[in-house]
Amino acid sequence: MKLFGTLALALALASATQGCTTTPTQSVVETATPKIVIYHAEGRRSERVVWLCEELGLPYELKYRRGDVTGSFEDIFAVNSGMRVAPTVFYNGELLVESGAILQFIMDRNGGGRLMPAVSSPDYASYLRFMHYSEGTLASDVVADYRVARATGGKAPRGAKETDGQRAMRFADDFLEKHPWFGGSQFTTADIMMVFPISYAIRMNVADPVKYPNILAWQKKVEGRPAFKRMIAAARPDGRVAPPPSLTLP
Repeated sequence: MKLFGTLALALALASATQGCTTTPTQSVVETATPKIVIYHAEGRRSERVVWLCEELGLPYELKYRRGDVTGSFEDIFAVNSGMRVAPTVFYNGELLVESGAILQFIMDRNGGGRLMPAVSSPDYASYLRFMHYSEGTLASDVVADYRVARATGGKAPRGAKETDGQRAMRFADDFLEKHPWFGGSQFTTADIMMVFPISYAIRMNVADPVKYPNILAWQKKVEGRPAFKRMIAAARPDGRVAPPPSLTLP
């Protein structure tokens, strides 16, 4: 009788297990504080990683030679000989490159829902678009404009016809006319991603800032954030070191 009861219980448990399904979580959130080591060069995209860590309150170790960009890249080559790029990041010993991927990785592990809209949010599509637009379109087009201009006399493009980089800037400015941030209604990592190519376009005279009033207003907001100011103090204490020459204005 006891054996019969045991068998019946086992069958019941097996049947119940077959009827269950497991729903995977969208992301893994680390509970322990990670060890983040950022190999940096002043004025480069590695600033994004420092800024994100400051926004999230994550401790990090920042490695670079102050005032010596060449030396900073030599240090990067020593730990990442296959791809000498800034940022080169070690997260609990794992090598990470590509600033957008690094930001997404840290957000997936340690964001806890901060600095990005929920996947179900109406803002999510805009957030995702500008996370990738920053490098895939804007930075690519602006840098191409700069290189073409440098190779053909070094004059800033200021004709009636828009260059690809200027068109990409206008697209971003038009979006900000209707939205306060590139992630939609709130500041997100998409804004962190967009700062570098926009600042580059304006600083190098690829684009005339007067034509992009919404970008200028947004830029003032992001640069006023306490975490941005902490990033600048840590990652660019002496301003830009050995910057490339800006295009000559007509």
